[in-house]
Amino acid sequence: MFYIPISRHDKVSPIYKQIYQWFQQEILSGRFSANTQLPSKRSLAETLSVSQNSVLSAYMQLHAEGYIYTAERKGYFVERLEPLSLGAPSLPAANEPAPPSARDYTYSFSHMSVDAFRFPFKQWRKAEQAAADASLDSWCDIDPPAGAERLRTAISYSVRQMRGVECRPEQIIIGASTQALLQLLVHLLGPDRSYALEDPGYQRIRLLLEKSGQRTELLPVDRHGLQTKALQNTASDTVIVTPSHQMPLGSIMPVSRRIQLLNWCYEKADRYIIEDDYDSEFRYEGDMIPALQSLDKQDRVVYMGTYSKSLLPGLRISYMVLPPALAAAFQKEGTHLIQTASSLHQQTLARFIETGEYRKHVRRMSRHYGEIRELLIHEIHQVFGSHASIQGEKSGLHFLLHVQTKDSLASILGRAAAGKLELYGIDRFMKYPDQAPPTLVIGFARLEKASLPEAVRALHRACFPSLEGSGRLT
Repeated sequence: MFYIPISRHDKVSPIYKQIYQWFQQEILSGRFSANTQLPSKRSLAETLSVSQNSVLSAYMQLHAEGYIYTAERKGYFVERLEPLSLGAPSLPAANEPAPPSARDYTYSFSHMSVDAFRFPFKQWRKAEQAAADASLDSWCDIDPPAGAERLRTAISYSVRQMRGVECRPEQIIIGASTQALLQLLVHLLGPDRSYALEDPGYQRIRLLLEKSGQRTELLPVDRHGLQTKALQNTASDTVIVTPSHQMPLGSIMPVSRRIQLLNWCYEKADRYIIEDDYDSEFRYEGDMIPALQSLDKQDRVVYMGTYSKSLLPGLRISYMVLPPALAAAFQKEGTHLIQTASSLHQQTLARFIETGEYRKHVRRMSRHYGEIRELLIHEIHQVFGSHASIQGEKSGLHFLLHVQTKDSLASILGRAAAGKLELYGIDRFMKYPDQAPPTLVIGFARLEKASLPEAVRALHRACFPSLEGSGRLT
């Protein structure tokens, strides 16, 4: 008889699984030859001082996966398996270490985070339970390609109230991510198009377009957003912009430039504007800035939104509002598509919006994030003094910190990682990241008030390892 180590205190791996895993490894390693008979259930159970049910469950799993076979009235035997080839040696691992997970950081300045601890789980679960208790018929049917009608109706109301977007439910397409929706939109717009993109801006969008065979052109951004005059010198017929909170500069495009952008679009019948309204729900100075789509009089703006920042990224629900012509094209060409967003999450979110809980949550989080932002800026003001300046802090969940140093951005980020700070630079928004200045993208959603002073001191140490902060920002 052989020895199988069993841990009776392992809450992750139950006893039957430990038995199964031991036999699996022994068989794969060749230590059990083909047709070797395994001990009977009773014999092995007595030897290991475990229940026969545990042994039976392990044997059943081994049998289901093809490691063993049964012979009537004789028992269990090892299957004949070919030796598992080691194959060709794998490529050497990159020198760059894998990024640590969020739990490995002491402080997170990530611009991609939200404050999950303040999410209204009680109200969400109530809406989820109501969705789960809905009629059985709604769960027997597959959601239409555009998404659940109830959610599209709720979004059409919500986006009108909160962002000034005018649309009907049939113009709204729901998906699991903005990238998935953009891929669909590229298909609807057709081949042989050229896309103008903000620089700096989302590199994932640029890569997605280029890998899809689309042409891209990068256009400069200033304190008023995309420089619309640069569009006149391009061959682009589609432009992707973030006018309400430019990513990453935080610029807000004034109405004069929005009109210029729309007029450029109206010059030719095949031109479109894709408005990415990501991270626009939170504004701290003045009233909410209406979406660019609210000014569109010729149905040329495709509005894209997501609930990743206002709710939770893990919910995976985004949407786009198509102009009527593109919505009609989707009705013809999208019938073969499968809806990618969770049906339960869609029905839950619809109820969450209908009951007013979504709007309440956004208001609560706006107050909370506004307080964190104000305190964080004050701490940076005190600690960094004239050695840094801030840009794009009026809305969203991040701002830029321009560090006055001759040190490289890579050096700052390296020290930050060594000091267990989750921190990103503007390089991730540039096509040529090696040219990035020492500018940091400071997210504040996961910071707590009590830890702000030490978090900022840790940030300062990463930027200036031998310099004490003093003075005030200029």
